[in-house]
This record gives sequence, C-alpha cells and structure tokens, in this order.
Amino acid sequence: MNLLIMGLPGAGKGTQAAKIVEEFGVAHISTGDMFRAAMANQTEMGVLAKSFIDKGELVPDEVTNGIVKERLAQDDIKEKGFLLDGFPRTIEQAHSLDQILVYLGLELDGVINIEVDPSCLLERLSGRIIHRETGETYHKVFNPPADYKEEDYYQREDDKPETVKRRLDVNIAQGEPIIAHYRELGLVSDIQGNQDIDDVFADVKKAIAAIK
Repeated sequence: MNLLIMGLPGAGKGTQAAKIVEEFGVAHISTGDMFRAAMANQTEMGVLAKSFIDKGELVPDEVTNGIVKERLAQDDIKEKGFLLDGFPRTIEQAHSLDQILVYLGLELDGVINIEVDPSCLLERLSGRIIHRETGETYHKVFNPPADYKEEDYYQREDDKPETVKRRLDVNIAQGEPIIAHYRELGLVSDIQGNQDIDDVFADVKKAIAAIK
C-alpha cells in the first residue's frame, strides 16, 4: 500500500503519519529524514544536497526529486509500501513524483488529506508564549499559565500571528493545485482534523480500508 499524507502546518499530519506507520507497517518517508539519510550515506544526491545546504541555499527540485527517487528504489518499499510525508510540496514536484513512480513500477494508492480550518490553525499555531525568566512554554488558549502577566512572556518571531498567517497562506497556495491534481486521479480521502486525535485516526483507518 503506497500512500501520501497532506495537511497544513498544525493540522496534526505528523501525529497521524506516525499512527499510520505503526498500524500498517509501511515505510515512513519524510523529507527531513530522507535528506539526513542521503547525506549520512553520502549517496550521489545526498552529496549534492549537502553542497547546497552548506552554502545556505535552497536545495533545487531536481536534487529533492532525485533523493525521493533513490529512497523509493530501496528494497523495503516493494516489501512494505510507503507513506510519503512532506513531499510533494509543489505541483511541479507532484508531476515529478508521477514520473518517478512510473519509472520504478510503483503506484500511488491514496492521498490522506487532513483538513482543518485555517483560522483554527492560526489560533493553534500562534498561541505559544514563553516565560522570560524560566523559558517554560505555554499556550494562550490550550495551556495558559495560571498567573499570566503579558510583560512576563514573549513570542518567538515564528509564532507571531502575522508570521503564522504568512506560512499558512504559502502552504495553502502551494497545496491547492497538488490536492486538485490528486482529486482528478480519484485518490484523495478528506479527513476532518479538528477532532480528537483518536477520532481522526479512526477516520483515517476507514479511508485506508476503503482504499485497500
């Protein structure tokens, strides 16, 4: 079984990916892990990726695609299947993935799309605050400190609402054409992500059972 998981930052994609891997025994292929492994093993694409990263530059698509291709060609994929997490990030990468799968004689069985309203994600992602003295982390809504005084806390730039909104907007713009592409192929299962983690996973399992 070969799957792709998609969802906006904060939608719980990582949590559900871990549960899918544990339940179904597929190989978890996340972009970060792939890059680290390729560089550690000094594969052709790993060495190339490292040359860009060391210079502080973005890794070009052709190198990222090459690392994905190297990973999907490994023996465990044919034995166990895979769950792709964090790739493709652009429609161009999605088209490249189509070609890679054809080249390797593999087929994508389904796309699990974790859906959460972006306004909920904005609240979820921009609520983190840090105590200036202790460095302890809290959340304004989900884990507020008992003695909250605004002047005692600060937010990292990454957590500020305007930064989070920008990140979400970019992800939405990049993700929409990818989802549309896979919808045309009849591969997308939409999962409501704004519910209890176990309820989300129950829906994920139903979607995977329908795929199988």
